[in-house]
Amino acid sequence: MWLKWLPWRYLIRRVARAQGFLDPILVLSHLRRFAQPSEVSVPLELLRAGVVFHARGLLNTGAIQHNLDWVWPYWIERQFDPHDDAFIPRAFSITHVNLSHRNWTALGLPDCEHLPIVDPRGLLTPFWDGWSLDAWIITDDKRELIPSQAHDVRQYLDMDHALSVVTETAAQGLSLYCRADMIVHNEMITCRQRVDASADRDAWLALTLRPYNCEGVSFINEANLEDDGRAWRINGKQRVEFSERVERYQFSNYRYGDVHVQLPKPSERTATHCDVGMASAAALFKLQPNVTRSITLHIPLGTPTPPRRVHPSWPDALAEHARLSVPDAHVQFLYDAALRTLILHTPDDVYAGPYTYKRFWFRDAVYILHAMLCAGLTARATRTLRRFPDRQTHVGYFLSQEGEWDSNGQVLWLMQRHAELTGHPPAPWQAKSIRNGALWITRKRLKDTLGVPHAGLLPAGFSAEHLGPNDYYYWDDFWSIAGLRAAADLLDTLRDADSATQFRTEAERLTAAVEHSLQATATRRDRPGLPASPYRRMDGGAIGSIVLGYPLQLAAPRDPRLLDTVEFLLDKCFVDGGFFQDMIHSGINIYLTLHVAQVLLRAGDARAMELMRNVARFASPTGQWPEAIHPRTRGGCMGDGQHAWAAAEWVMMVRNCFVREEPGRLILASGIPGEWLAAPNRLSFGPAPTPYGDISVNLESNAERIMISWQGAWRTSAPVIEIHLPGAAPVVAASGQTSATLHRGIP
Repeated sequence: MWLKWLPWRYLIRRVARAQGFLDPILVLSHLRRFAQPSEVSVPLELLRAGVVFHARGLLNTGAIQHNLDWVWPYWIERQFDPHDDAFIPRAFSITHVNLSHRNWTALGLPDCEHLPIVDPRGLLTPFWDGWSLDAWIITDDKRELIPSQAHDVRQYLDMDHALSVVTETAAQGLSLYCRADMIVHNEMITCRQRVDASADRDAWLALTLRPYNCEGVSFINEANLEDDGRAWRINGKQRVEFSERVERYQFSNYRYGDVHVQLPKPSERTATHCDVGMASAAALFKLQPNVTRSITLHIPLGTPTPPRRVHPSWPDALAEHARLSVPDAHVQFLYDAALRTLILHTPDDVYAGPYTYKRFWFRDAVYILHAMLCAGLTARATRTLRRFPDRQTHVGYFLSQEGEWDSNGQVLWLMQRHAELTGHPPAPWQAKSIRNGALWITRKRLKDTLGVPHAGLLPAGFSAEHLGPNDYYYWDDFWSIAGLRAAADLLDTLRDADSATQFRTEAERLTAAVEHSLQATATRRDRPGLPASPYRRMDGGAIGSIVLGYPLQLAAPRDPRLLDTVEFLLDKCFVDGGFFQDMIHSGINIYLTLHVAQVLLRAGDARAMELMRNVARFASPTGQWPEAIHPRTRGGCMGDGQHAWAAAEWVMMVRNCFVREEPGRLILASGIPGEWLAAPNRLSFGPAPTPYGDISVNLESNAERIMISWQGAWRTSAPVIEIHLPGAAPVVAASGQTSATLHRGIP
C-alpha cells in the first residue's frame, strides 16, 4: 500500500520532460477519454501479447530492411517489395510486422499439443514460435528455385490418410515437391517433411535452416552437423534428422550474411555460432539431370504425450461427426478441413489458432465447442467443456482474461446447449458452478436506478475486442440474458426451482434494462437498428449486437431492429462481399460475415447463400481463413493465420443450411443453394444432434422434382418438421412423415 504514496506520477512527468518527451501521464489520460471509464482498461493478457508481438517487430526492424539480400519468408518478400500490392511503407513504423500475409496451416495429430505450421510457400516451422526449414534448388550455374520468391506455387491440404500440407513449386526446369505432416516416429511425436526435387541439369537440393518464421526473426545461436552427417543439432537441444547422409554443408552467421550467398559451394566448417541469433545452415544433396531425388526430414518435437492421448487416428477422431455430401467439391473440402481444424485446436483446452492465438479465451472456446457439438463431435466437446469450472473464480467469474463480461453468459449458454444437444442434463456437481456463474452476472450488473442510458447493464469493458474502445456493450448484455435463462433451465433439471425462478426474474430485469436503454437513446439514431452500445452511433461495432439473433435467438427471425442492423452492416461495412471491420481488424472478417449470413438465413433471405459463397471464395488453398483478410492481397492482416473460430462458423453455416432450430421445431433445407439441385444430384448431412435427437437429412433431385427425406433418432416424440427450401413455399410435415416431394415449377 505504501507504493501509492510515492510521487510516481510527478517523477515520471519530470523525467519525461527533462528528456524532451511528451508527458506520458497526460497522454494516457487523454487516451482514456476516448473510452468509457472501466475497471479494466486493457486486459493484462492483451498487453502481454502486444508487447511480445511488437518486441518481435523491433527485432524485425533491425534485421530485415538492411539485409534484403537474404532469402526471407514469403510475407517479407512481398511486404517489402515496392512493386507489390502488399508493400507497406516503413518510414514511421517503429516495428515491422506481418500485416499482409498472415496465412499458415497447422499440422498435427488428434489430442496432441504440438502444432507445427506451414506458410503459403512451404516454409515449415516445427516448434511454436521457433525457427523454420526451407527447401531450395540451386544449380551449378546459379539458377535457383526458391519458393518464397516464386510467383506460381501450388499448395493443398491432403486429408486422405493423415493431415498433410503439400507445396509444389516449379520453374525453369527445376521442381520441388514438399509434403509436411505429423507422425509418431521412434516413439516420439515427430514433424516429418518429405522433399522430392528434380532438375534438368546438374544441381543441388538445399535443405536450409532459417532464423525466422511467419512473424519474423526467431533466434538461432548455434547449429552443428552431428558426427554421422545425418542430423543437425540446433541451439544445443533440437534436432533435424535427414534420411540420408548430407553430401555438402554450409553454415553462416549474421556477420557473414545469409548462407544462401555461399551456395552451392562446400565448406569445411560443420558448425556455427552467432551472438546475434541469426545463424543459418544448408544441407546439400546432389541432383542428377532429370532424376527425382527424395529426402525425408524428421524433427522430434519432444517426449510423447500418454498413449491414450496420441493414439486416436484421424478416422477415430472423426468417427461420430456429421457427414456432408454435396456436389460442390469446394464446399465439401472446406467443411472437411474445418472439422479437422476444430479437432486440432482442442487437444485439452481450446485454442483459437495454432500460433498467434495458441491460448485460451472463453469467447472463442464457446463458439468452437458449440460447432463441435452441432457437428456430432460430442465426446471431444464434452471433455473440454467439463474443464470450464476449473477456470471459475471463487466469486463465480469464468475467467480467461480480466474484463470479459460476456464469458459467464457464454459458458452458461453453452452448458445448456450441451444438455439440449446430448440429452444429458448437468451432473449434480455442476449445480454450484451454474449458480455461482449466474449470481456473478446479477451482481455485476449496474443498478437499475442510475438514471443514465447504461443503467442496469453490464459495466463498461472491452467486450469482444473488435467492437472498439471500452464501452457498455449490448453484446455483453445479450450474452448475459441468454446465460441467466440457460442457468434457470439447467437448475430446473437439477430440481432447484427457487434458483431457477430467481435467475429467470433476473433475465427479465436485464432484458427490461436493455430495452429501456435502447429507447432512451433512440434519438441518437435515424434508424431502428441496434448500435454497439448506448453511446455509439451505428457503426461497425453493431456487428456485436446481432448476437441477439445468432446464435442466441433472443429475437424473432424477422425482428425489425435485428434486420435493420444487418441492412446497415451490408450497406456500410461490407467490402468485396465480406464484412470489413475498420476497428482493430482493418480487414474482412470471416466469422463475422457468417454471423450476418446466419441472421439472413433465419429470415429466409437468399443473400445468406451469397455470403456463404463469398466466404468460400476467401479461403486459402489449404481451406483455412485468417482472422481478418487484406482486401487487396487476400492474405491475412490480423490475428492467427488459421483461425479456429472461422472454421467453427463454417461448420455451423453448413449444418444450419440443412437443419436448424427454431423454438419448438426443426427447419430443413433452408440454405440449400439452387445450383446444388440444378442437375440430378444427391445431397446429405448427418447425423446431426438437435434438442430432439439426431437427424440425417437427404435431398435427391431430378428434372421434375426434389425429394427431401429425413431419419431421426428421436428421444421422445418427433418434433415439428418444416421444409423451407429456397424458392419453394414452406411445407409443414405431418406427424410421422419422413419425406416430402416438391415438384419443380409448382410453388
